[in-house]
This record gives sequence, C-alpha cells and structure tokens, in this order.
Amino acid sequence: MWTATALASEAFEQEGIAWRVVEDQYTASTRKVVDTKNDQELLENILEESKPFVPHGAEKLHYLLQTPFRYSSPYPIGSRFRRTGSTEGVFYAAEEIRTALAELCYYRLNFFRESPGTPFPCQQERLTVFSISYHSSSTLSLVQTPFVENKEIWTHPSNYEATQAFADTVRQAGIEIICYESVRDIKKRLNIALLSPNAFSANSPIKMQTWFLYLSEAEVNCERANASHLDDYLTFKLDQFD
Repeated sequence: MWTATALASEAFEQEGIAWRVVEDQYTASTRKVVDTKNDQELLENILEESKPFVPHGAEKLHYLLQTPFRYSSPYPIGSRFRRTGSTEGVFYAAEEIRTALAELCYYRLNFFRESPGTPFPCQQERLTVFSISYHSSSTLSLVQTPFVENKEIWTHPSNYEATQAFADTVRQAGIEIICYESVRDIKKRLNIALLSPNAFSANSPIKMQTWFLYLSEAEVNCERANASHLDDYLTFKLDQFD
C-alpha cells in the first residue's frame, strides 16, 4: 500500500506526553525472600543475567521504558504494530490516562473471554500508571490525511495483519512514532506507538500514579489511590470492548 519513500515524505516533527499502564511495580519484590540488602543485590544481579539483553539505544532508559523493547511480544498474534515473537519492540501509550486504562482493561477482559471457565478475580488489582515524554522528527499520524482515508484498516478491532505489515514499511522509512485512534476508548482518543527507544525525550517516567482495577461480569472499575476528583474514578461498560 505504501512505500518507505512515500511514508518518509509524510513524516513530521512531534513532541508530547503520553501515559502507559502496567501491573504494579514492586521496587522491593525480591527483598522479602532474602535476609539482607546485600543478598537482595546479589539476587537482583542473578536475575538480571537471565533476562534478554537490552537492545541498542535503550541502555540508559528506566526499566519501565525498556521493557517493550527488551522482551518478546506476549500475544499469540502479536499486537497492532508488532508481530508475535522476538520482533522489534513497540512502546504503546496514550495521550490520556482514561485511554491507557481502557486499553489495559480490554486485554484483561479478553483473557477471561477466551478462558470462560476462569472466575473473575475477587480482589482489586494494583496498577502503575506512568507518563513519559517523547520527541521525534519522524512521526506519522493515522488520523490525518492521507492515512485517515484507510481508517477501517487501522482500526480493525482484532485483525492486525495490515497494520503489522504497515509497521514493517514504517520502520524501513525510519519513522519512530505512529499516532493512531484508540479502538478501545469510546471517545476515540489518541494512542501513541513509539517504535524506537530514541523517541523518548527523557530516560525515566515523568509522573507515576497508583490505580486499582476491579473486574466483574457487569462492568470494569478503575480508581486512583487517594482519589479526590471525579476523574480519579472510571467505569467501563463491557459492551464498549465488543
């Protein structure tokens, strides 16, 4: 559909802040299994040696920023811009926290839909929500002309063959960021896909928050720790993920 040369001619410069949601990050998770701080450092070093290597360009990044580039794709069919297996990483994020939470909730619910015998968890799940800053002179936006004309391809809810092939050509063109419409957010806010660790303009998260997720057969609830504002309480209806 597109050649690398044609894509490169559509690239523009962009910078901004984006949000990502992951399982809660326990900074001292190994401390409880050892007796001393020195033992913990030794254990951490052993664990580090067993992990995949950090790809070039990501060495100075905080581990939360490194992770999508360091590990294989965990999904059997890959993700929207990444093929399954040990392929080049993609850091997925969103312009707003609500959108990032909607994306995570979709995949959580998908797990239970594909394993109907598994009961929904009875307790809340603790999440880490963090923001990053990005900047690149090589950005594409699929919500702008000429790409918006093929919106039905970019926004297919489950078939990623076309977008993965598109991402292959995007990489050939040296593009580092793709902006695209979220399929999981009912208001269709923007997602940001960083294809290169060079697209980060800061090596560590800018802000970090703790949220709690509760899944049920009726709805999905998200609540920020120490919530004090209406925006700290989010509810997603299950049918928005159909």
